This record gives sequence, structure tokens and C-alpha cells, in this order.
Amino acid sequence: MLELFSLKGRVAIVTGSASGFGRATAKLFAEVGASVVLASRCPARLQIVADEITVSGGNALVIQTDVTIEAQVKNLVERTLKGTERSSRP
Repeated sequence: MLELFSLKGRVAIVTGSASGFGRATAKLFAEVGASVVLASRCPARLQIVADEITVSGGNALVIQTDVTIEAQVKNLVERTLKGTERSSRP
């Protein structure tokens, strides 16, 4: 069924991706072709998820983020957009 659902060429920000539903969602999005931006307050656990994704052939970027702090959310979006611009250039 996943072959019908493709996110190739898309970028997904997944908050809470260090564990639980967020981790599972990030891995699923990567499995169906999305580049995933992993956001959580725990960078060590985020890196573990990123490593699992890249070992499986996916693309992941880790950005430590506390979504209750507006400046950190802005940083998350800005860094995601910068990373997307770089990857889309010829």
C-alpha cells in the first residue's frame, strides 16, 4: 500500500520525532521518500533516529527545538527552508 503514497521531493518537519508517534511518523515519511527534519528537545535521541533513517537510505536533518519557545520554532523553519533551497539548486 505504501507504493501508492509517495512524498518524493517533499520535505516534512516532524516535531517530537525523538520517540513515540513522532519517531514512527518521521521514519514512515522517510520510507516513502520525504526528506525529514527531525525536531525535539533531545538532540541525542534525534541523532539516533536520523542515523536509522540515513542507514535505510533516507535523508534527515536534526534541529533541536522546543516548540514552546517561539524563537526556536522560527529557527526550525528558517533552517528547514535554507536546507531546502540548497538541495533544490542545480
